[in-house]
Amino acid sequence: MSHNSTGVIFLMGPTAAGKTALATELYQRLPAELVSVDSALIYRGMDIGTAKPTAEELQLAPHHLIDIRDPAQSYSAADFRADALHLIAQIQHRGNIPILVGGTMLYFKALLEGISPLPQADPAVRQQLEREAAEKGWPALHAELAIVDPVSAQRIHPNDPQRINRALEVFRITGRNLTQLTAEKGEPFGFPVHQFAVAPEDRAVLHQRIALRYEQMLAAGFEQEVVKLKQRTDLHADLPAMRCVGYRQMWQYLDGECSYAEMTMRGIAATRQLAKRQLTWLRSWHDLNWLKSDAPMSENLQAVLSSLS
Repeated sequence: MSHNSTGVIFLMGPTAAGKTALATELYQRLPAELVSVDSALIYRGMDIGTAKPTAEELQLAPHHLIDIRDPAQSYSAADFRADALHLIAQIQHRGNIPILVGGTMLYFKALLEGISPLPQADPAVRQQLEREAAEKGWPALHAELAIVDPVSAQRIHPNDPQRINRALEVFRITGRNLTQLTAEKGEPFGFPVHQFAVAPEDRAVLHQRIALRYEQMLAAGFEQEVVKLKQRTDLHADLPAMRCVGYRQMWQYLDGECSYAEMTMRGIAATRQLAKRQLTWLRSWHDLNWLKSDAPMSENLQAVLSSLS
């Protein structure tokens, strides 16, 4: 059997569920390459608070898309999609199976469904439109929309300020209308895919694992890691990198906004909320095979390996 025809393995799950351990075992048994699907692991110099696999672990099982950006740089779901598609093609060309492992569900979704290239909201453009609406009324702005985007204007009611605002905002930012941009969602994912989610059966077990891991990060020097990042003049608390779970709370502690105990509590609480969001995404995911974190490793390996035959 050619491994190209076996498609791609997705290994998803909430934070601290044991994805890396399973991916490493698979890597050692298959002609496979690992691709990290994690919006925090892309950053260099952010190792402890992101629970990045250690140098030893990465030697056992190298991951693509780890340490590819400086914390001052941005990286979008669209960037990830382009990088991942490129890697999947290369990995299959080498005769290996791509195993995509991580917990950034938005990245998995972007990869499977494509991305509609709509611009982020622009507060200045929004305010300008609000001002015009206050002068001329929303129906006048709707009439303007009918000229630049007749399809959206038909769909949007003349008394729906929120949608009129967004449609005109998109046109003013990009010079192209909502209808054109939404049509360009990009190609769907062209590979057969085997999707697995690793999670403990009991939410309390996950909470224990999260708390334990946070304590281990603190013991491993997480505070010093953030002190070092904070000394850089080009990094500030509002950058996506510094908004990663744990980093934001440590930054607040270093700024004197909360005590050490409070930082620890907030960090664990934020990680729990992240895990809850990840599980919510996964519960509505299609064609997903669930694996138990607490099952014997051999059982989970068998489940993944048998999907390939």
